[in-house]
Amino acid sequence: MENNLDEVLGGAEAALNDEISKLPATEESPSPIEAELLRNGELIVGALDSVLPQGDALHSVIYEAMRYSALGGGKRIRPYLTLEFCRALGGDTSAALPYACAVECIHTYSLIHDDLPSMDNDDVRRGKPTLHRAFGEANALLAGDALLTYAFALIAENPFADAGRNVRAASVLAASAGHDGMIGGQVLDLLYVGKSIPADVLFETERKKTGELIAAAASLGVIAADADGSIPEEVYAAARRYAFSMGLAFQIVDDILDGEEGETDETSVLSLMSADEAKNLAAELTRQAIAAAGSIPNSENLCALAEYLASRRA
Repeated sequence: MENNLDEVLGGAEAALNDEISKLPATEESPSPIEAELLRNGELIVGALDSVLPQGDALHSVIYEAMRYSALGGGKRIRPYLTLEFCRALGGDTSAALPYACAVECIHTYSLIHDDLPSMDNDDVRRGKPTLHRAFGEANALLAGDALLTYAFALIAENPFADAGRNVRAASVLAASAGHDGMIGGQVLDLLYVGKSIPADVLFETERKKTGELIAAAASLGVIAADADGSIPEEVYAAARRYAFSMGLAFQIVDDILDGEEGETDETSVLSLMSADEAKNLAAELTRQAIAAAGSIPNSENLCALAEYLASRRA
């Protein structure tokens, strides 16, 4: 794994910078933060392509299924946060990249399972057939399980961080993804299918289901940068405040966009308030995220990301 990641880090970022510099200067050119997301998204895809299993082994169908979903697109917001928090704190992104890949594996597994017939029963994800439609339900279930477990191998075997940071990273990611985190949020979501959800339960659901993994992504970036253990806990706390506020704003904007398409359900924030009230809440949460980032050095990209996600139209 070390050689593969060395190759990715050694060549991919320079090549991507070169490609972005060639983009035409038109009104459709990406904003600086969009260019950052593009650059880092391609870096993550390159790293995942390098480290995810592949080959012609007897059970290679699971390799193909893992790669189909993990390399199949997406905003890559969570791994971006891991890399950007590490950069902002002066860390070496070599240490952050395996953590970023691990976060994306967890996120991908959650989407695979969320799409299953026993959950949302979705047929399309990111413009392609969902994994269970392309590979069958059993293989989709197993591919999600494989990505979940592989995430922790990526952390444990991270050759660019010491054992103490890898253990802390594994603990943070496990807590965020487990019964008191993302899975706990999904359970709450299922409890209110077809029912009216109280406001406090809805926001707790979103905090767990969406916010916890985003907060973990930010925390992993701080851990990657904390090579000598000198980063104070106040910085870790600020990173989590930023992530929770930005993550909830992100989800509210998703609900607003879904509502504009006529897709509002019982667990949408629009079941509790008007679209205008939801927009105001998203704006306030974005302000809170930016305020939290104020205690992080070199946080310009983090602030720009929060503003970009709050104003997006897709």
